[in-house]
Amino acid sequence: MTSGEMDVTLEIKNVDGKVSGRAVSSNHEYQITSGEITGGKLALKFGAAPDTASLTLERKGDVLTGDWIRGAEKGAVELKKFDPNAKDDLSGEWDAVADAQGQAFPFTLVLKLEGDKVTGSSSSQLGTSNISSGSWKDGKLAVILNGDNGQIALVATMIEGKLSGDYDYAGQLQGKWVAVRKK
Repeated sequence: MTSGEMDVTLEIKNVDGKVSGRAVSSNHEYQITSGEITGGKLALKFGAAPDTASLTLERKGDVLTGDWIRGAEKGAVELKKFDPNAKDDLSGEWDAVADAQGQAFPFTLVLKLEGDKVTGSSSSQLGTSNISSGSWKDGKLAVILNGDNGQIALVATMIEGKLSGDYDYAGQLQGKWVAVRKK
């Protein structure tokens, strides 16, 4: 049995009742070999014997949920629709400043949003740190930067185009920070 999360892109086409497409993860690509919609559920089969998988999904709001089976492995699935044309207010360069015990500490953030995953880096007088994990959900940013002296956790909310939130530097220093998009 496998646990954890995995990023998967599911591309589906329905032409005259014939379902086709593929599922792509970081290390596998499975072509849909058959698919049908029955009783409000989408049933998909992938691959060829002996490496086959199936996925059964139903819509719950704007999310598809269900189960996948591959050999003896089973798991729950939740798929969110990704709109490549959706407005991205997060990606780009940001001028930021943190309150470091009453002193202003300026830094630059470079953020890239893909779905709800955030990648990028931060640079300051201390050097450059890469984002090791990051997310953007419901207008809230959460990133972990790997610095030379430990991890820096940043959380923020976007209000009127400005990021504002809290940071934790290696458990030793906490405070507030703000950022505005570079012009």
